[in-house]
Amino acid sequence: MIFAIDLAVRESVANAIKHGNKFDGSKVVEVTLDQTSVGVEIKVRDYGSGFRPEDIPDPTDRENLLKANGRGILFMRSFMDEVEWSNADGGGLIVTMVKKR
Repeated sequence: MIFAIDLAVRESVANAIKHGNKFDGSKVVEVTLDQTSVGVEIKVRDYGSGFRPEDIPDPTDRENLLKANGRGILFMRSFMDEVEWSNADGGGLIVTMVKKR
């Protein structure tokens, strides 16, 4: 379970740095972790312009299988029990991931 959470958080933070904040060193990525009655909830926030997960190409499509990137969202969805994207007040995007006990 630790491996699953670790990989999902790493992918989310990498996406926030690269795609959200666009490597802008003046922008931060915030990560919060809360223990809940059902498990653990992790939020990763960037200060970018956001995106729509449904616009991301499916990495399991034949034309994407040999690409070196593009699997972060697939990993997050595969390893966590819940994954949700929402616009943050004041700008940016929040990825909320839940791993149940």
